[in-house]
Amino acid sequence: MADINFTDRSPSAGQPEPDAPPISDAAPPRWDVIELLFFAYRDFVGDADHALEGFGFGRAHHRVVHFVHRYPGLKVADLLDVLRITKQSLGRVLKQLLDEGYLVQRAGDSDRRQRLLFSTAKGEALVVKLARLQTDRITQALADLGPGDSESVLRFLRAMIDRDDPDKVLERLLGANGATAKDRR
Repeated sequence: MADINFTDRSPSAGQPEPDAPPISDAAPPRWDVIELLFFAYRDFVGDADHALEGFGFGRAHHRVVHFVHRYPGLKVADLLDVLRITKQSLGRVLKQLLDEGYLVQRAGDSDRRQRLLFSTAKGEALVVKLARLQTDRITQALADLGPGDSESVLRFLRAMIDRDDPDKVLERLLGANGATAKDRR
């Protein structure tokens, strides 16, 4: 494993890297939030990563089964938009999930060229297992917050998402006002 050397990267510590974009003069970088988001994400996905290893799956598999389960009949083209991975990468992951019986693919009713994806019972069981692991971590983190604080967390996370994203799943998730009942489930 590589050593990590922490150094002071503040403006007084020297010049910024030549390719680094300029930092806004309005506010100093939020190193605290940036690093907490890195570590929170690492541990949040790490719980599921450990479970996925036993199946020979990785994070891409998790994301695919998650979104297909949550949005039955999701088109392959829309899944590509959500995941922002190459068609080749998705094809490899999809093939494995289809071959192993976690997902099924059907042609669209109105357009037979469409490839619609659905979870099988096996796929649903995997998604629920992973969601329970992640829900446990979320529940533990929210337990120490006061009344109304969890709603603030949701507002913060929604605000972190690029609103100009044309993602159809994201539009359904956020709804017209930026919040749906699905957010609270």
